[in-house]
Amino acid sequence: MNQIPLFGMLNDFAEDARQPSMMWQIGAILACALVGWGLARLLRAGFARRGLVPAAARLGVDSFLRVLTPLLIAILLAISKYFLAKHQHVQVLAVALPLFASLAVIRFSFYLLRRVFARQGQVGAAMLMFEKIFALLAWLAVALYITGLWPDLFDYLDHTTLPLGRNKVSVATILQALVSVGVLLMLALWAGAALEERLMNMPGLHSSLRVVIARMARAVLILVSVLVSLSLVGIDLTVLSVFGGALGVGLGLGLQKIASNYVSGFIILLDRSISIGDMITVDKYSGKVTHINTRYTVLQGLDGVESIVPNEMFVSSPVQNSSLSNRMLWLSAQVSVANDTDVDMALDLLVEAAKTVERVSKTSPPSGTLVRFGPDGLDLQVGFWIEDPENGRGGVTSDVNRAIWRTLKEHKIWVPYPLRESRIIGAPVALETAPEMPPEAPPAAVPARPAPGAVVN
Repeated sequence: MNQIPLFGMLNDFAEDARQPSMMWQIGAILACALVGWGLARLLRAGFARRGLVPAAARLGVDSFLRVLTPLLIAILLAISKYFLAKHQHVQVLAVALPLFASLAVIRFSFYLLRRVFARQGQVGAAMLMFEKIFALLAWLAVALYITGLWPDLFDYLDHTTLPLGRNKVSVATILQALVSVGVLLMLALWAGAALEERLMNMPGLHSSLRVVIARMARAVLILVSVLVSLSLVGIDLTVLSVFGGALGVGLGLGLQKIASNYVSGFIILLDRSISIGDMITVDKYSGKVTHINTRYTVLQGLDGVESIVPNEMFVSSPVQNSSLSNRMLWLSAQVSVANDTDVDMALDLLVEAAKTVERVSKTSPPSGTLVRFGPDGLDLQVGFWIEDPENGRGGVTSDVNRAIWRTLKEHKIWVPYPLRESRIIGAPVALETAPEMPPEAPPAAVPARPAPGAVVN
């Protein structure tokens, strides 16, 4: 019996092939394909114009335009089938229409998946495998629909029941529930990703507020999509009260840390104590905030190492933020000069040397101070401010030290080095005799005899 619909379709094809109206259907298919392809290219060229689409959304628009070609062809085929069906058989159009419609559905599904799970343009092997499986199932469903086997298959699944507790649910109902949940969930995730990109491109809002709105909107969309999909398949939502009670007990017993991290994530986003781009130090972790998620925050150190820090640490531990209300950061460089150096002139030279460094702030100029009278010379210090603490401290400090060294060498200011004398008490001292010199060489001065027990380094 499963072969009867297929034989009927083949007989219809044979009858249409013997009639002149067959050429009208083939011509309609070719015309719809050509017109749909041309319209898609025109739309792609229009969106590709500079300034028409923001740079951040251009990648998503280009991906969605791939859906337009089969979608426009399917729409044109539906219109052609409607008008030609009034005068002749349209068996060929009835087969071509679901083929192009299914291709549009497959490409649109790929678009949603990549917009949600591959927003950076990198598609993993698991994503590609899932896309292949999804495409295979979609083409299999289209083949069953075209051959007329779909009603028999659906009737079989509808009469096949599975026991779930005290009730029995048909396989068709379970599959419908899975499909509805999957479709609405993907639409919710896509809408959340689109809203997040839209919010991130709004400079008028604070970065933390944008992240909070995006996270809350995505959570609400996911919740609504699950509830609506369960309602569509006839599942009573009151049964979720049992699940809610179990979830509350689980949060109270075993998920305290996870719940605490999620709540802490919303707290640090709402109070705006930490924003993306801040240079912070918490516990033994230090770096630039690159991501603030609901459970953890990513800190990228100056050495490139990324630290995943739970959000609870930012609430329960002291946090040093170098750019919370003021991005200015004070640094210093120290140098020792000889005791007979003109201190005022040396301090002026240090200040001028620090001003030549590009990263040193011009609004808050450097200042020089005499720190102390050291054992080997005068210890001088030049303090300066920088306005980009996210770029690190070591580089600008090195640049200032190099500028100071060049200035001191240029003005012939001596930087003393420590001299130390070691004495060993009670050690015998060997008398050293001067080596014989050649007769033609002038006599060299014999060095003075060291004090008893002294060793000269």
